[in-house]
Amino acid sequence: MPTPRIEVDLTKIKDNAQALAELYHSKNISICAVTKVICGNLSIARTLTEAGITMLADSKIANLKRFRSGQIDAELLLIGTPLLSQASEIVIYADISHNSELVVIDELAKQAKMLGKMHQIILMIELGDLREGIMPEDLDATVREILKLSSIKLVGLGTNLACFGGIEPTDKKMDRLSQLADEIETKFHLHLEYISGGNSANYDWFKTTKHIGRINQLRIGESIFLGVEPLYRQRIPNLHTDAFSFVSEVSELKTKPSIPYGIQAQNAFSHTPIFKDQGNMQRAILASGMQDVDVSGLAPENDINILGSSSDHTVIDPKNTHLKVGDELRFNLNYASLLAAMTSPYVQKTFNSIYEREGIL
Repeated sequence: MPTPRIEVDLTKIKDNAQALAELYHSKNISICAVTKVICGNLSIARTLTEAGITMLADSKIANLKRFRSGQIDAELLLIGTPLLSQASEIVIYADISHNSELVVIDELAKQAKMLGKMHQIILMIELGDLREGIMPEDLDATVREILKLSSIKLVGLGTNLACFGGIEPTDKKMDRLSQLADEIETKFHLHLEYISGGNSANYDWFKTTKHIGRINQLRIGESIFLGVEPLYRQRIPNLHTDAFSFVSEVSELKTKPSIPYGIQAQNAFSHTPIFKDQGNMQRAILASGMQDVDVSGLAPENDINILGSSSDHTVIDPKNTHLKVGDELRFNLNYASLLAAMTSPYVQKTFNSIYEREGIL
């Protein structure tokens, strides 16, 4: 098979999605599957809907468009910060979008009116992570303006934590979001369908809280695909952590000095690397690099050491693995590595499923 490649175990993804949906449903919280990391892959999207997931969320219009054209049976949510320049496409391809800017919401309303549609929005609230969201003190005024727009329906409040500033979702944060939802509903005589409390990082909060408040939705990506919670990257019990494997091929195997020789300057990525003197040693080259995957997030299944990488080469110490040119090495990936590999057009995607293999991007 061609390399480098990502091998995707759709059965394990389905198992994880079903297990997480059941877990969160035990406290009346629904999950929306965040698909950013799969780069619009239809095989994986179908697997999620087969697992009972009814809403998919992505930050790229191109991926939502792919889901639409692929007839994926799910409600589509645009997460992240919508672009003013994409307002028309957002209304066409997203059923719901996260929003924090009135100028964008106003343009969404104009585009929705022209298209004869009602566009739903979840208003994002800033609770400390300092990514997207309006400040809580601006909520009343913002809602008042939104309610003037005839083609926009405010269906929820949400917040995002842990992604940018690493701020943990806690009872205090979730209680604050619940309080704001209560206040808005009472003041403006609304019913908010979604109180979206966060993402995979909410796992520890969910497991320890005695009262979920108004939180009834979480946006789950990393836990489905990698089986871990993102705060400390601990495995969630009974979930698969190996649904994705990165495979790369040995292209060179030679004995060389362990320290580069000559006048040293910066390498291809503006770093000045430091090497340990181990005398002459066997060194193997894998035919993949930073164009293909975030090498720093790879965990080898074999007993080897990664020495460094350039754009399309990764140099390893093969230790006692008796590698040969043409051998393949397999790696587990963290979220950053998976995102890079799924996005790279140079990495083939293969599946263990009867689904048609639409994943070659």
